[in-house]
Amino acid sequence: MSRSAKQLTCSVEERQKLEQLAGSRRAESRLVERARMVLGCLNGEQVVSVAHRLGVRPNKVILWRDRFAQCGQAGLRDRHRSGKPPRYGIAFRAKVLALLETAPPKGQAQWDGGAVAKALHASDDAVWRVLRKEGIALTRQRSWCVSTDPQFAAKAADIVGLYLNPPENALVISIDEKPSIQALERAHGYVQTDSGKIVRGFKSTYKRHGTLNLFAALQVVTGAIHGKTTLYKKRVDFLAFMDEVLTELPGDREIHVIMDNYCIHKKNEPWLAAHPNVFFHFTPTSASWLNMVEIWFGILTRKSLRGASFKDTEQLRQAIEDFIAVYNPTAKPFVWRKREVKGSQLRNTIVNLCN
Repeated sequence: MSRSAKQLTCSVEERQKLEQLAGSRRAESRLVERARMVLGCLNGEQVVSVAHRLGVRPNKVILWRDRFAQCGQAGLRDRHRSGKPPRYGIAFRAKVLALLETAPPKGQAQWDGGAVAKALHASDDAVWRVLRKEGIALTRQRSWCVSTDPQFAAKAADIVGLYLNPPENALVISIDEKPSIQALERAHGYVQTDSGKIVRGFKSTYKRHGTLNLFAALQVVTGAIHGKTTLYKKRVDFLAFMDEVLTELPGDREIHVIMDNYCIHKKNEPWLAAHPNVFFHFTPTSASWLNMVEIWFGILTRKSLRGASFKDTEQLRQAIEDFIAVYNPTAKPFVWRKREVKGSQLRNTIVNLCN
């Protein structure tokens, strides 16, 4: 005599949830299938009939019918399984990080993924998974410059104060020179690499056609640039440039000038005496990053100079002047921010950043 299955029942609310899950297009397909199995059984349909209609084996229908009877809709979800024990777990991560703090293998200047894997007798993929998860890029580098100026704090505070809170009714300008800009002539265009990508191409040889010096003054409040190219960067050239800058600024306002400690910027007392509304502020030693015009020099290099070809210095001069003319109408002030480099980060880099 065949056995009869126990009648499956549920509340109206549970049935509504099952019907909603069975008709869902966003839920996991396995949950939708299990809900349809249970609904078939709730409707009095034979297990064999439900299995045939859904294209599954009968024992699968029986499994989820019984799980629903025991735990309700929560029983349709997979139970927690421990899975295969991880081969590369927390202990392996600790070994990778500890190894990176030691001296690299003989003949190498730094660790790479292959060397770490060889030293730990592990696979390259396991090592790279740890490095990617920790955000460690072994080949990328960042440099820093620590000022030894004994008055660094006072000088830096003075300059940052001018950026963030300038004196009332005063103008702040940032000045520096970009020396020895080379007028290089070389063929360039586009090439297709073996991978099919199209990149900029440059001929390895080039011709030198002389150099130019660029003086630049950045108005901190507007971001506008006043520039002048010269053959030299002598004191007389610097003071002539300052005279040009002042002609564009109101003479009844204080002018605070931020610059580095280059020799032509110092010992200009006679000129300052003739311009009592101008005040020079010098960055600390080895702290040119405090001079905001350096940001603009980077933009100029990236957009106008790098990869360009010039037949003579006149073409180079025209390219610089054209860039300034196009840049100024849409110039915007830079927002001052600087990340502090802590001494602890410079010693045990991996340990301090990953723990």
